Amino acid sequence: MSLFELAAALVSAAAVWLTARRSPWCWPVGLVSVVAYGWIFVDARLYSDTLLQAIFAILIVYGWRRWMRNLDGSGHVRVASLAPREAAVHLAVGSAAALALGYAMHRYTDASLPWLDAALTAFSLVAQWWQARRHAAAWWLWIAVDVIYVGEYVYKSLPITAVLYAGFVVLAAIGLRTWRDDRASSPAPV
Repeated sequence: MSLFELAAALVSAAAVWLTARRSPWCWPVGLVSVVAYGWIFVDARLYSDTLLQAIFAILIVYGWRRWMRNLDGSGHVRVASLAPREAAVHLAVGSAAALALGYAMHRYTDASLPWLDAALTAFSLVAQWWQARRHAAAWWLWIAVDVIYVGEYVYKSLPITAVLYAGFVVLAAIGLRTWRDDRASSPAPV
């Protein structure tokens, strides 16, 4: 347990809280958190998580730009629908990526928990993609992934990060409710 991990956890929690509130400020705060967690995961030999942080940085820039073009009158992002077929394709791509990354991490690195870490990484990317595209369904996937992450981080002796991810489960439930309420109260597209 380190002060740096604690600071990274607090910044990450702030980013998710801002996301749940549909605030575009979630993106720059999130960028700070992924850089910090990149270092933490290198130290823990969670290389898929390290890779995830680098890809998150790219998706954060994409999401920030996309959200800024889709704000409502109050400065919050408008929630968009996710077609079931599109969701199925994204989940299939996530499954294939999990297998490929898991194999690479198992075969070519000394990664700890290569298969689990790879699967969580792949499905986190799907959730982040959905978040950037403003889909409330992202929160369901975040809940599932974050519950599993809690166990992984307990096992890897990252207690602050485990508590953070437990908090992410709560924030994801709040985000899901907030985003679904917004979607329900928004007028249907013309």
